[in-house]
Amino acid sequence: MDDLVFLFDVDNTLLDNDAVQEDLRLHLLKTFGEAAERRYWAIFEQLRNELGYADYLGALERYRVEDLHDPRLLRVSSWLVDYPFADRLYPGALEVVGHVRQWGRPVVLSDGDAVFQPRKIERSGLWKAFDDDILIYIHKEEELSDVERLYPARRYVLIDDKLRILAAVKAIWGDRVATVLPRQGHYAIDPKAISTYPPADIQVERIGDLVGLDRGAFATS
Repeated sequence: MDDLVFLFDVDNTLLDNDAVQEDLRLHLLKTFGEAAERRYWAIFEQLRNELGYADYLGALERYRVEDLHDPRLLRVSSWLVDYPFADRLYPGALEVVGHVRQWGRPVVLSDGDAVFQPRKIERSGLWKAFDDDILIYIHKEEELSDVERLYPARRYVLIDDKLRILAAVKAIWGDRVATVLPRQGHYAIDPKAISTYPPADIQVERIGDLVGLDRGAFATS
């Protein structure tokens, strides 16, 4: 059993996923036009509501069924899987992983599909940085017993850009977890979320700011 395990979200926590989405939006707009770009994101949101996670390749496959006669669509998957995700890591993200390793084990705790999300984590360099300690679920807040089974610890630190996730995990683990909110991405600054959920135990403006914290900052009691 580890004394302390640091659980890191990926999208908009370690990696600027909002910027990735904007690049994809511009690519679709330039390649296929405004109507196709709007339709892709409509399918994307519909699929996310059905599955509970973002499925970029699944949305592309569903869009392809609607337009089987446009061979250009086949190149979008290559654009996605070959995207330079390492260029979208937030400044200091990898340094933070190394910084907390002196006190405990850093682990990726992400939601996502079984193809694109692992590819993103590998291409960004995070898989190597976390020494293969990677967990990807559909609803990670519902899988805490599995997290404990695989990475048993006396205490946990959860770093995530979504107050909803932080609050859900805090409700289950209580003082065993310290929650950390980096104010990055649209979820972290969403006024509705801020007014709905309790604040995190720790709040920083950028993930890189965690390099300035010592072990005592993550104490939960």
